[in-house]
Amino acid sequence: MIILKSVPEIELIARACQVVALTIACLRNEVKPGVTTADLDRLAEEVITKHGATPAFKGYRGYPATLCTSVNEEVVHGIPSPRKRLKEGDIIGVDVGAIVEGYYGDAAVTLPVGQISEEAARLIRVTERALEAGLAQVRVGNRLSDISHAVQTVAEGEGYSVVTDFVGHGIGRNLHEDPQVPNYGKPGEGPRLKEGLVLAIEPMVNVGRREVEVLADHWTVVTRDRTLSAHFEHTIAIMPDGPKVLTRAA
Repeated sequence: MIILKSVPEIELIARACQVVALTIACLRNEVKPGVTTADLDRLAEEVITKHGATPAFKGYRGYPATLCTSVNEEVVHGIPSPRKRLKEGDIIGVDVGAIVEGYYGDAAVTLPVGQISEEAARLIRVTERALEAGLAQVRVGNRLSDISHAVQTVAEGEGYSVVTDFVGHGIGRNLHEDPQVPNYGKPGEGPRLKEGLVLAIEPMVNVGRREVEVLADHWTVVTRDRTLSAHFEHTIAIMPDGPKVLTRAA
């Protein structure tokens, strides 16, 4: 069931989203060769709690950390570790969630570690552009699949593949709510978008094939062919005056 949010509810979601945006801004400055993903996780928890929020992922279905840190061929849900030290040329997807007064915010970025290859840089650019194309379809009267189709069109138009096993989602009092938001599909299908809808849109784009697998830790998702993957995500709401990306830095 899709739960439309009131303006006061969206304001609380927006507060959580701004904590997420602040956390990502801090992480951007710390992603560099030699840093461990556990270092990033500690920083994120400090920032989130300092701003009066609670980490959304820690303990969620048993997840052990504040961040998801996914390096190179890792698509999503990589677990931070003191043994995972970033190297020059890596790319890292950082997924952040926060809770404020019972409401969730969620966003992700993929960041370069030092100087990266042109292939990696292009993948990051295209994935972020695919997200922006999806966000542009979030307006009253459009169909849910218009978002999906826009993401797929950008990614596949550049020769990449979109992950189909994991999707975006509604968000509010729960981290994952209806509707699911696939990153692929025909336009003009699914429910119409209405005022009060809040979605987390998150393209996952691979250099190679779309197939993925989950590692033995039961969390980390990797590309089956071990090619690079990138992940971007924003939380967006349809307000009375139009759509607003809540996880953009204020």
